Amino acid sequence: MTTLFKPIKPKKISEAIVEQIKALISEGQLKPGERVPSERDLATMLGVSRPSVREAIMVLDAMGLVESRQGGGTYVRSLTEHSIADPLTGMVTNNARLLCDLSEVRIGLESWSAYLAAQNATAEELAGLNQSLEKMRRLVHTGGWPAEVDTQFHYAITSASHNTIQVHVLNTIHTLFKATIEVALFEFYRREGYAQLLLEQHEAIFSAISSHNPDLARQKMIEHLSIVKQKMSEFLVKPSSL
Repeated sequence: MTTLFKPIKPKKISEAIVEQIKALISEGQLKPGERVPSERDLATMLGVSRPSVREAIMVLDAMGLVESRQGGGTYVRSLTEHSIADPLTGMVTNNARLLCDLSEVRIGLESWSAYLAAQNATAEELAGLNQSLEKMRRLVHTGGWPAEVDTQFHYAITSASHNTIQVHVLNTIHTLFKATIEVALFEFYRREGYAQLLLEQHEAIFSAISSHNPDLARQKMIEHLSIVKQKMSEFLVKPSSL
């Protein structure tokens, strides 16, 4: 029986730091692309020495959880950073089939994000979503808003899902995700009234999330992205439009 037990060794301070930062990443408290507090700030917050923090960051870097940029601090890496996204990025905007496939992926991923966001979104996150909507409201009468504004809105919903893997997956296909938005918006803005329709759909999604109605939030997201998928499907019939 005694052979089953091993002496307990006290953990090094750097190991405790590694475990705490790993937990924050896995729980989504530290998100992909987010900057980790500086070595000095971490040492102060944790009540430890800077060498211990430095050692912990080196371990996390070696584990692939963070990356230290020369003169630019330390950032959280995506858990799914090494993916097929980069090879596809260069061809996606000229490939109707890929655009259609990506639209279907977005329906599945983002409808679930909306469902979870309606359950988990904080007051601060709802305020951030409303800020993105405010930009759309200001720009709708000019014919539409930049793809970056639309992307921020959808990303904020996934972030509000509080599902770490969901966030990492979206981060992995970021450039592909944004490509469908850019192409769709370009096509939608060519049709009178479509910018207003898109705004109303975003408003409906936000309303369902802020009302903490998961089923309605998912339904409204599906309705919104189904229009995007329909537009991408049209490209399969008329590939010359791309």
